[in-house]
Amino acid sequence: MLRGARGIWKQQPHCLFNLQSLLALSPRMAAPPSASPSRVSASSFSSGPLLKRVGTHNGSFHCDEALGCFMIRLTSKFSGAEIVRTRDPQVLEGLDAVLDVGGVYDPSRDRYDHHQKGFEEVFGHGFSTKLSSAGLVYKHFGKEIIAKELQVDENHPDVQRLFLAVYKSFMEAIDAIDNGINQYDTDLPPRYVNNTHLSSRVGRLNLDWTDPDQSSEKENEAFQRAMYLAGSEFLDSVQFHARSWLPARSIVMECLAARYGIDSSGEIMVLNRFCPWKLHLFELEEEMKIEPSIKYVLYQDDRSKNWRVQAVAMAPDRFESRKALPAQWRGLRDDELSKESGIPGCVFVHMSGFIGGNQTYEGALAMARGGLKL
Repeated sequence: MLRGARGIWKQQPHCLFNLQSLLALSPRMAAPPSASPSRVSASSFSSGPLLKRVGTHNGSFHCDEALGCFMIRLTSKFSGAEIVRTRDPQVLEGLDAVLDVGGVYDPSRDRYDHHQKGFEEVFGHGFSTKLSSAGLVYKHFGKEIIAKELQVDENHPDVQRLFLAVYKSFMEAIDAIDNGINQYDTDLPPRYVNNTHLSSRVGRLNLDWTDPDQSSEKENEAFQRAMYLAGSEFLDSVQFHARSWLPARSIVMECLAARYGIDSSGEIMVLNRFCPWKLHLFELEEEMKIEPSIKYVLYQDDRSKNWRVQAVAMAPDRFESRKALPAQWRGLRDDELSKESGIPGCVFVHMSGFIGGNQTYEGALAMARGGLKL
């Protein structure tokens, strides 16, 4: 059963709210209670211990502070914290943590702003993108959050692997977009507009200028929806990496280590179980200093039970292959392909030479070996 946010609002330049359960939030929130002119403390609406208070700015919001507020509430230190939205320096000074406002980055005081002059903090570990408030929260609390999701100790090696992988595949783009960093080093205009990424979708949750109700209450309802959207996708990313990415990495690593048992060239890898392998292969080749690089990957098609031989691309975002299957095989099928290649059981070779098929493992391996020679 979906529950709305529980909050008490002050008639001041800032507003605060408390979310009952981050994971029970719905994009369709219940309206908050009416503002009260009296001063209300956290204990007024919490039966437990006094809640921590986390501040961020009011007004228009972005993905980074919405996600940062979501993530910091997953930590032990700030579990269930109130979110106080204000730009009042005196109010901010009295809060337990402040994100994306205040002009201070000081993790010892839980201050996580990135707008101040001279701020150049990056994630490290080879990443050079300047951090947003979300990136700062992730840098300091990400391992704790991931360890809780995996239900393992924070020092477990899988926590470090996921900590880096989630930053690379999810967090870094949020940091870059918020800091106005282009994805490509070019002055050319983009070929198309992309308004479907998370930062854009969070931005669209801001109140529309045509909405007749521009009250603080409506603004905070919108921010709650933004927290839910950004936070749920963050948790989806963590869970995907734990459930799918990590096991696939282990499979690819094992198969890479066995490559010389497949062919003496060391340039053919066989997947003993199909899994998403491409990104793992590029990363592991670099980590394991694989030389020569893998040219072909063999795996069994689960539906047809035929075998595939796939040429490895030059790079993860490139279509060109390191060594495409021979030109004279491309576009041929079945008996015609078997006759041309001299390999029984051939099924097809794509016109670009990036993939081919054979009825048997032995045939697919012969195609890969032939591709290395021709």
